[in-house]
Amino acid sequence: MTLAGLDPRTPVLVGVGQSSERIDSPGYRGLSAVDLAAAAVREALADTGAHPEVVAAAVDTVAGVRQFEISSPGATAPLGRSDNYPRSVAGRVGAAPRRAVLEVVGGQSPQHLVNEFAATIAAGGAEVVLLAGSEAISTARHLAAAADRPDFTEHVDGDLEDRGHALDGLFPPRAGEHGITGAPAMYALFENARRARLGLPREEYARTMGELFAPFTRVAARNPHAAAPVERDALELVTPTPANRPIADPYPRYLVSRDQVNQGAAVLLASVAAARRLGVPEEKWVFLHGHADLRERDPLDRADLGSSPASVLAARHALDVAGVGVADLATFDFYSCFPVAVSVTAVDGLGLAPDDPRGLTLTGGLPFFGGAGNNYSMHAIAETVQRARTALGTVGFVGANGGMLSKYSAGVYSTTPVAWRGDDSAALQAGVDGWPAPAQAGRADGWATIETYTVTHGRAGNRTGVVVGRLADDGRRFLARTDDGDDDVLGLLSTGEPIGQRVFVRSTERGNRVTCGAAHRA
Repeated sequence: MTLAGLDPRTPVLVGVGQSSERIDSPGYRGLSAVDLAAAAVREALADTGAHPEVVAAAVDTVAGVRQFEISSPGATAPLGRSDNYPRSVAGRVGAAPRRAVLEVVGGQSPQHLVNEFAATIAAGGAEVVLLAGSEAISTARHLAAAADRPDFTEHVDGDLEDRGHALDGLFPPRAGEHGITGAPAMYALFENARRARLGLPREEYARTMGELFAPFTRVAARNPHAAAPVERDALELVTPTPANRPIADPYPRYLVSRDQVNQGAAVLLASVAAARRLGVPEEKWVFLHGHADLRERDPLDRADLGSSPASVLAARHALDVAGVGVADLATFDFYSCFPVAVSVTAVDGLGLAPDDPRGLTLTGGLPFFGGAGNNYSMHAIAETVQRARTALGTVGFVGANGGMLSKYSAGVYSTTPVAWRGDDSAALQAGVDGWPAPAQAGRADGWATIETYTVTHGRAGNRTGVVVGRLADDGRRFLARTDDGDDDVLGLLSTGEPIGQRVFVRSTERGNRVTCGAAHRA
């Protein structure tokens, strides 16, 4: 395929940009999330090589990635927020799009938006699309108690297609009652299930997690936008210290996504016709060769809690659409909120080695570059586009994960011209939805075996055990937690191999409780 032979509606990525600031940097300004996104958009407009004002005026659609402060009904914005984030960002750069979209929750959002709006452009439904996202979590926490704290509240007129939170199915029912109060505990359950499937003892598995993420720290150390640009070795990453305190077994802090960031990123998509009309040089064009979007079964409906077959299926399908294999890829960026998110897709699914010389990240990953809320992968896409332009004809892969290994969007990028190719994600999703699921017990009573587990650690030293188990009588799966102060079962979960051990579970009005024996039933 030559550039001259392309359909004028073929979508291309024509501009990318990133912004960041750290509260300890000399130039710190305390920018709002909108201002961080706008700074990234200005970089993206300049990156097109065309007149930024002309490109901005041509934007007909803007889509925004949700900040954490608007990602759940009860979330708060300590410094205030915009009531129309996409239009606030667009207005900062002189764009007046006819359509504005606020995407659902999840780290898949940036790649999903690229996939969706590339298809929209190919179908003639848009010509120039701006995608943007940002987080100012670090600033919000830093300035929330200040006497002269800023007010980021703003009202913007104009319609907004708010797609809602889409939180259903991300956590198991009544997760909070069973000790799962955030992502670390849920991912720790997945991580320990994977460890048991591989038959590795705790110490050896910890070493593998450190070896997986140590190369990420080296990339972050060289990235000017990284929130924690510090190179660490494998042992340092997994050794508990006061600075690297336990979060949820097997995770100390250094293995957990870092959400205290001030970062923004943006991507500009255009049709070939619009890119030519706007004067975007052809050497700036990057094509989406392959793409896929799939959703995993709800957490307790998964046959194997230590794997993510839907994410692997999405990654492989994106490669199939692109007509390439893993060996053909020059760059990767795998979503890396926790080690298991990388391992189940890159290592178990695609057969990559943790020390693959190509590297598994271009940014440095969420614990080190920074987990910019739902927007992390917009940075990965920006880095992939820039790398593709410097190595013409090479192919890069971005894998974006959302929820609790719940949603996976994949993209394959190259400067090589290619006609728009649709995908079969809908048909594949129907197959995923039909996968068999274990029977569940919402109220569980009786003897059982541990399927997976974690122990969460509070800052005050308090611990809570969380167990997914199977009832001995009928094999139904259940979720339970430990009673406060039950050192016997906490000891069981904290040493040796708990998985497969016999425990006793009882149901209460506050959820299921797990103990070491029936004597604790009263």
